[in-house]
Amino acid sequence: MNKINNLLISAAMLGATALAHAQVNYPVRAVRVIVPSAPGGGTDISARIIAPQLTQFLGQQVIVENRAGAGTMIGGEAVARAAPDGYTLLMGVSTLAINPAMYKKVPYEALKDFAPISQAVALSNVLTVHPSLPARNLKEFIALVKSRPGQVNFASAGVGTSPHLSMELLLVMAKLNMVHVPYKGSGPGVTDLVAGHVPAMMPNMLSAQPHIKTGRLRALGVTGTKRAPGAEDIPTIAEAGVPGYEAVQWYGLLAPAATSRDIITKLHAGVVRALQNPEVRQRLLNDGAEPVGSSPEEFTNYLRAETAKWAKVVQAAGIKPE
Repeated sequence: MNKINNLLISAAMLGATALAHAQVNYPVRAVRVIVPSAPGGGTDISARIIAPQLTQFLGQQVIVENRAGAGTMIGGEAVARAAPDGYTLLMGVSTLAINPAMYKKVPYEALKDFAPISQAVALSNVLTVHPSLPARNLKEFIALVKSRPGQVNFASAGVGTSPHLSMELLLVMAKLNMVHVPYKGSGPGVTDLVAGHVPAMMPNMLSAQPHIKTGRLRALGVTGTKRAPGAEDIPTIAEAGVPGYEAVQWYGLLAPAATSRDIITKLHAGVVRALQNPEVRQRLLNDGAEPVGSSPEEFTNYLRAETAKWAKVVQAAGIKPE
């Protein structure tokens, strides 16, 4: 019996030592960052801007993988159900806070099934229209839509996404009636907007800014409380004609719940280091996005507050959970 006990104790000690060694040496292989939307959207762009810097910091390849669908829930569920070993991460987006109000069944609980690492980016969406639409500012856009109730379409990155609800908030506050055309991510929606297949959309600044700069899209207002960096000539929607309007999109890195604190701490340090890189900061700022780099605790609190906020917006818009 003593021999067995000694063997068990030795095995336990060896296991604990191996675990500690694995944590200290994390990562020992490639790390995947799941983007729960299609390529070309702001979530995807943010992840691919940060990934090379994170690769350099961690000493292992950080691979970005797109898993779009179901209002970003397919990618989210894949990470929520992954082993909590730090090798499968989520570039989370505002829908983590929005989906509980939009769907009767969400396959995970954001504040229970994920370990927040850091909010990486905050950015406005921007009300953009195809140049063929005869509206050169927000007031003209509102007047046009009111003159054609239920006849003007708007694209979004999908049902319940930030571009969708940012527009729904505008419709409620400005008393407008438009037709929602959901896409599988901002990228496809912006592509059709640029092509003129849909006249209006509220994509994020990262997706829209390159097209705004070339004149392929016309910007009427940003959704934040202040003008976006790198796009100071575009007024906020609040100052352009809808006082009190405010909606901000965000992206942040999360791991499966139960991921060790050591791994979370190391990943947080890597994200902060990446966002402090002058080239990364400037690229984000040039495209109208603001680097954040919050602590895990700050990101957790922010996620909780955003969940409460968007539940109220969904209720005010009269949207019934699917």
